Amino acid sequence: MAATRPGSGATSELAASVGLTDDDLIGMYRVIATARAVDERMWVLNRAGRIPFVISGQGHEGAQAAIAWPLERKKDWIAPFYRSIATCLAFGMQARDILTAQYAKAIDLSSGGRQMPGHYGNVANNLVSLSSPVATQMLHAVGIALAAKIRKTGQVAMTSMGEGSSNQGDVHEGLNFAAIHKLPFILCVENNGYAISVPVERQLATPNVADRASGYGIPGVIVDGADVLGCYTAAKEAVDRARRGDGPTLIEAKVIRLTAHSSDDQQTKYRSAEELAGLTANDPLPRFRAQLKEAGVLTDELESQIAAEVKKDIDEATDFAENAADPDPSTAMQWVFAEQWPGETPPAWGFGGSHGTEGHEGDKSAAEGAVD
Repeated sequence: MAATRPGSGATSELAASVGLTDDDLIGMYRVIATARAVDERMWVLNRAGRIPFVISGQGHEGAQAAIAWPLERKKDWIAPFYRSIATCLAFGMQARDILTAQYAKAIDLSSGGRQMPGHYGNVANNLVSLSSPVATQMLHAVGIALAAKIRKTGQVAMTSMGEGSSNQGDVHEGLNFAAIHKLPFILCVENNGYAISVPVERQLATPNVADRASGYGIPGVIVDGADVLGCYTAAKEAVDRARRGDGPTLIEAKVIRLTAHSSDDQQTKYRSAEELAGLTANDPLPRFRAQLKEAGVLTDELESQIAAEVKKDIDEATDFAENAADPDPSTAMQWVFAEQWPGETPPAWGFGGSHGTEGHEGDKSAAEGAVD
């Protein structure tokens, strides 16, 4: 089969088998490769003392990119979780956006440097900023799906989480509500087998998280998280179902966690050397690369070109984040509290600059005097 290049509009047998073009396949591969590269760079920066904390998505990237792919950018909504680097990249964020969040810079799109690392979000791309309590994004996404149904916008909302988070009560409430009202909603559980150090057999009394879907009267689909196109196919069916008005779907992607839970975790205390060595067989990046090469979609030349472009992107993103300005401490309360304080007297700690103090200048001075 003749090899193709990005922008050619060609469709190989592999791409046609899932209703995509070769450009789509290369686009997915680029997202997965970029997510892995920025993740690896974050670990280097953490160990060098440049950023404080890393929570990794290595091993999840194939499922994340593929499941986000059939959603419509800037129309549909995603409420990600802390490992969702590839999800965010697939939905419009850039490597520099990930790294400015890690450095907590003033231009950080996720929160202006106010959230801890890994709390990604971007209003321009309909990515809801997550919060630290796990699974709370479930209710946010279900609420968005409800609004979409009421407004008849044709939008779909998706949220993702680990299998440990799927045991939270928010998940039951959200799935039950979404199922009853047939909301355009998708829950993606990225099951890597561990809730930090707790193995899955001590989390679940059933072999699969997706088994729970039958209790809500919705489809529960299990996919191999290293099978990129299998993940895409499952997600496409779920998106089509949601957009038709047939209700939600629970997708469980069986992924691997190549790294420790976070940079503060030592996984060798609870995972054997044999287990860790065996993970590489299910690494989605080389597996997808080999699949594309076998189909003639990815040539050695194109692979080298993408690798060089990704490295350049990560290097430039690192330099950009390193040199970006830190937030001004006087603006610490901006976007944290209401712009117009709901009372006659501003808070004693102030708003930061003149933010939200219009009409309260005298009260603000009095409050500052009280603090002194």
